[in-house]
Amino acid sequence: MVILTSLGQWQLRRADERRAILAAIEAGRKQAPLALSPTTALGDLKPWRVAQATGTWLPQFSVLLDNRNYEGRPGYWLATPLLLDGPSRSAVLVLRGWLPRVIQGQGEPTLPATPQGDQTIKGELSERVPRMFEIWSLGNNDTSALPATLPVAGGTVPQVQNLPLDAYAKATGLTLLPTVVSQFGTGENDTLVHDWPEPSVDFQKNTFYAVQWFSFALFAAIAWLVVLGGAIKRMRQRAAKDTAA
Repeated sequence: MVILTSLGQWQLRRADERRAILAAIEAGRKQAPLALSPTTALGDLKPWRVAQATGTWLPQFSVLLDNRNYEGRPGYWLATPLLLDGPSRSAVLVLRGWLPRVIQGQGEPTLPATPQGDQTIKGELSERVPRMFEIWSLGNNDTSALPATLPVAGGTVPQVQNLPLDAYAKATGLTLLPTVVSQFGTGENDTLVHDWPEPSVDFQKNTFYAVQWFSFALFAAIAWLVVLGGAIKRMRQRAAKDTAA
């Protein structure tokens, strides 16, 4: 009974978490589009808010985020910083889109051409690059860690599992805004997919599961009462027989 009730309470907490995520998504998307600049107030960098930024791409600092699947196909997210202000080295990290993984043994993935000059991009803000579970961390084999310094000699584009903004800023020497932009498609064929995943917000499912667990706990309580009642009845019957004897 205790275990089943605890599972029901856990599902209710999960439902509350998903309600909070849904509320944050709706609140962010209701806000007016934000123009990013080096002086943008931290309080304006709300997750899920639409933002616009103008600057120049820095493709030498591009990174591929591995193990990002799209419709069942393995691939990468291409992350490239957009320089907002040259003198201050202020930039924002942009997730430009998804591209498929190449077949093993057929070389490196072909990245799309990076537009030159000032570019204006739009996208949704997030607090950080969405994380993936790092299998290598279990064996202490840090093969997908970010290089200490970017760009890498030879022009190789690093492939990493996760990309913390503080480590990336240290490796590039850029002053990054504490946000990430998931870029919308521009309508041009840049060979990238701009269909970004969203967190699950189906709190009704968790509520349903909670009701199930509480129902099981109730059935267990009823069964316990039935067994207890039978045991008491047998004890009384044995006591009556002993008295009669």
